[in-house]
Parts: sequence; structure tokens; C-alpha cells
Amino acid sequence: MDILRLSEDLQNKISAGEVVERPSSVVKELLENSLDAGAKQIDIVIEQGGNQLIQVRDNGIGIKKVQLPNALKRFHTSKLSNLNDLFAIDTLGFRGEALASIASVAQVSIISNVEGFEGFEINVIDGNLSDIIPAPKIDGTQITIRDLFYNTPARKKFLKTPRTEARKIIETVKRFGLSCPDLGISLVADGKKIIDLIPETLEDRIGSLFDNTYPKNLIPIMISKADFTFSGYIGNLNLIRKRFGEQYIFLNGRYIKDRLLNSGVYSSYQSLVKRGEYPFFVINIQMPFDQVDVNVHPMKTEVRFKDEWRVYHVLKSGVSYALTEILNTIPNFQRISSDSDSFFQTSNRQSTIEFQSNYKDNKNFYSNLEKIDRAKIYASNITSVENEENNFNIEKLWQVHNKYIVSEINSGLVVIDQHVAHERVLYEESLQAFESKVMSSQTLLFPEEIEFSKDEYDILLEIFPYLKKIGFKIIETDESKLIVEATPSDISWGDEKKIIKEIIDEFISTRKKYSSYKEALAASFACKAAVKAGDQMTKEELAMLVNRLFATEHPYYCPHGRPIIMQLSLEELDKRFERI
Repeated sequence: MDILRLSEDLQNKISAGEVVERPSSVVKELLENSLDAGAKQIDIVIEQGGNQLIQVRDNGIGIKKVQLPNALKRFHTSKLSNLNDLFAIDTLGFRGEALASIASVAQVSIISNVEGFEGFEINVIDGNLSDIIPAPKIDGTQITIRDLFYNTPARKKFLKTPRTEARKIIETVKRFGLSCPDLGISLVADGKKIIDLIPETLEDRIGSLFDNTYPKNLIPIMISKADFTFSGYIGNLNLIRKRFGEQYIFLNGRYIKDRLLNSGVYSSYQSLVKRGEYPFFVINIQMPFDQVDVNVHPMKTEVRFKDEWRVYHVLKSGVSYALTEILNTIPNFQRISSDSDSFFQTSNRQSTIEFQSNYKDNKNFYSNLEKIDRAKIYASNITSVENEENNFNIEKLWQVHNKYIVSEINSGLVVIDQHVAHERVLYEESLQAFESKVMSSQTLLFPEEIEFSKDEYDILLEIFPYLKKIGFKIIETDESKLIVEATPSDISWGDEKKIIKEIIDEFISTRKKYSSYKEALAASFACKAAVKAGDQMTKEELAMLVNRLFATEHPYYCPHGRPIIMQLSLEELDKRFERI
């Protein structure tokens, strides 16, 4: 396969732009080249998040000796030869500028051989091509990138930490793993094997890249309309997450970002999920290459369909059909019958759906409750300690709708949101634990083994020391697994896996909103571990929560800014009832 210079006319028609934004974009370009070369096995090695080293080796068709210099020249490619090819692109790469762009900001080495021929190597150092020298036969191509952005320090300083950049590379490799489940692919980061995939089905690949519970919760989709096909999997309600990121659409094997198509899937889940929740999906679209323009953006993740709304409607209807079984099992929520004997009458009748407390009869809630002298449980003043007319009375605390705590005070009525109150308590206690005393734990009767996806596990390693501070006792094992031996006293048994995964999701989606790493993690833990609306609490638990709330520094707002307390004065109540 000859590598030829594009014509001037074709060069001008290709969207110009920078293709090397960060180490993950380098990995993306090299993987695309490997796949276009017919590789069935790709091995990646990175060091320091790709800043120091990126090496990609494949078993593709290789590059001829005489073509090695052309591979490093801009607008030289084997994938396009004339203008018409640009309107029916059937390869992942086509611009002929990736390697040249990389070589302009890094040291590059290429070793390659075509089957049956000897291997050769070429290097680019400080922008200069070396002579071609003999090299070992590797039956494919190996490209090594060193010292990325060494000659552009202004761009280098905008890179994130090596851990963050490595996480971006993991996500990039994961996308290629999902788009090509028949591809063997491995990733080694700083000497540690992070990803090691063998050719498998898409269903098994999803299990390999996330965790082994995913395949059990997948719903297959297969939609064929005229000249295009949708296939893949969507997740059931067990795979709903609080953060965006597990949504993948591939067009003819290329990962794309398309808000309209994403919204087509989301709208199918509209009656099943709450706002801010995201379903899992991996969807492959196959259509004629001349029906879509992939030459829209240098990163090649944005595309333009000839008939985008047609694609949208077919996708939406197909996903809705796949979800039919779930939709049919959702119960109808009926209002209480209006023929009740009396408006105030207490009825023993219950609806057919009974919501049970997640707190397992409250046996685990506030495990240190017995340590408190109940005779001394008094909540602090709602406005000022000196103003005695607003003191809470433990005998006058009620839980309303298992959601709000209501108390009579001398000046009127106070309503507390139990969830955000507990959030504030846990948030401040977590921050204190990070600095000094470790929070109390409850030992699990049976340690829980939890498996995480590769990117989740990487984030978990970042926050691992802090999880220990707030009461988790965790043992690291191999292959992205942890054993949880104890949990914070404020969370209920059986919720360990859910809480830890939700902490990770919340931490990723909210950490930029906080001034420090610790505040973001404390807020994430507090949000996910706090008592929920719908959880029933005893009188003692209500009193304990109120007492802990008013011992905090800021009892009036939760870490996310929501109000915790509402006060209704006697005067306002009297006005409502037209007494004054």
C-alpha cells in the first residue's frame, strides 16, 4: 500500500486543526492507524500518564521501508487518493496529518515490517528525520512517542496530573475495546497492566471493561431500517448512574458524540429515570459511508448525517420497543380513594405497593446512640443559644411522611429536611475526620468483595486514604477488586457496594464545584450515606439527628446549598388562619 501526497485541492477541503490536544488524543490517533492497518492485537504502554512515554504496537500489515519517511509527512496518507474518496470515507483515519502533528511536539520512533520482509526503523528528533536503519521483525508496526510537548512548554503546563491523563487514556482505550470486541487489546501504565482483553462478544466485552454484573442487566437491541442498522445493548434500571459517561455510540466503528442521538435514548427512559440520572448504552450504527460526513472536526468525533432526524426517530423507537418489558412491569400509582369514610379517619387499608425502609428497621442507624445520655439530648437553639423561647423539646419532635422532622417551639413551628440535615452532619464530620480523628466504623459480619471497572478503580485509588478516614476498612486485591471489612456507622449494612460506587459518581460529577479535593469527597460521601426521604426514624434517632445538626458549624444549609430548616412563626400561622 503506497503512501502518497494529497493534492492541493484535497488538502484545502480537509478541515484543518490541531489533532494533538493531550496524551489520550495521541493514543486515539495511533489506535485508529492500527485498526486501519488490519490489526487484530494492539498493545499499549504508557508512563506518567503518557507525558513521558506512549508506545503502541500492532500486528497489522506494516509499512514498507521506502514509505516510512512519508508516514511522518503532513497530508501523506494511504487512505485517500482523490476528491471522491473524501465523500465516502470508510477508514477511521484519513487526514494524513496525525503522525506529522505528533512528531512536531514529541520524539517519535517507528519500527515496522511488512510480512516476509525485514524490519526497519526511522526516528524524528527535534523535528528532523533520521536515516532508516535495520530493526527486528515484529510483523506489524510499533510507534513510540517520548517527551510529549517537550518543545512547547506553554501547552505542556495545561496538562492535568499524570493520574488524570492516564484516566483519559483508559477511557479512550475502553471506547476502542467496545467498538471492536473482536480485537485483542492491552494497556500497561507505569508497569501495571490495567486492561488485558481477548477477542470476545460485545456482551462479554462489556463485562470485561465494567464489571461482571453488567451482562446480567443488558437489553439487546437490533433495529434495521432501509440502509442502516442499529445493534448493541442498553442497560436496565440496575445500570442507571448519577453521572454521565457510560453512554457510547459508534458509527461504522467510529466513536462519535451526538447530542441528538443521545437525547433519543434518554427520552425513551423518560418515565423510568429521574432528572440527572443516565442510562447505560453501547449502540453501533452501520450505514452507507456516503450517508454521513465525518470530515467535520479535526478530532473526528463529530459527524453530520444527511438525514439526522430520521436516524434519531428510528433509534428512539427502537430503544423504546426494547424497554417495553420494563415499562409493562411498572405499577400504576393510584390516588387514595375519595370515598374514604372521613377526611381525618385513620385507615388500616394500604396500597398494593409498600415502600420499606432501607435502614433495616433502623438497627444500624447511629450506632453510637447508646453512648449518649438520653437525659441530656437537647437540640440547640434555631436562632441563638440565648433565646430560650425557640428551644426544641424532645417530646415534641415528629417525623412527617418519613421525610421531614417537625417540632413545636414557643415562637411557632420548625420543619427540618431529614436528608439534608444528615448531609450537613456527615459533611462536617468527614472534614474533621480527614484532618484528625477517624470516624467510627461498624464491622461487617461477612466481608463484601466488590469489583470495579478500570476507571472506577483508578479513581478509588485516589480517594482510598480518605475512605479509611471516614470509617471504611478496605483491603486491596488484584484485578480491580476490593474487600470491604467495615463501613461508617451511619450507613446501613448491605449498601456497601452501592454507596461506594455512588460516592465515586458523585465525586467525579461535583468535584469542580468545591474549593478543595477534601470538600468534594466529603460532600459526595454525605450525599450518598445520609438518611433518605422515606426512611423511618425513631424518636431517639430524630433527637440525635437534631442534636448533631445544631452542633455543626453551618446548620442551615447542606453542602450543596439546599436549605435544611424552615421556620413558621406563630404570627404567620395566625395570619394563614385569618386570626389576625
